[in-house]
Amino acid sequence: MIMSDSGYPRMAARVFAAVLVSDEGRRTAAELADELRVGASAISGAVKYLMSVGMLARERDPNERRDHYRIHESAWDGAMGPAGEIFRRLEEGAGEGVAVFGAGTAVGARLEEIQSFFAYLGAEVPRLLTRWSETRAAGSREPEATAPT
Repeated sequence: MIMSDSGYPRMAARVFAAVLVSDEGRRTAAELADELRVGASAISGAVKYLMSVGMLARERDPNERRDHYRIHESAWDGAMGPAGEIFRRLEEGAGEGVAVFGAGTAVGARLEEIQSFFAYLGAEVPRLLTRWSETRAAGSREPEATAPT
């Protein structure tokens, strides 16, 4: 529900959750369809979406014909990918609004605040993801303390 409420397609959220909580950490499309009680086409669309945003990976065991889907190692980077595009679009749209209403107006000032906020997020989120990758590679869950920039 959290993923769905956050903008992910509902079936993609259900598939991701099913793979995440599976004992083996992976599922075939048939297993997902059976577990979620949906058709193969629903699973296919959800898997394609999750793979396109980097949240699921496909693998195949030797001598097996079925694909297995597992959570991608950098799934959370993939989860943040769409956010970066949203931040860029909101920043751009707010900038267009400033041009229309004028920087010296009350509306323009509010739009400039939105533009600045999303420019900031657009710059900081990639840095946070880099720090997370470095923290993870170091085998820690706690980021090193950094001085404010």
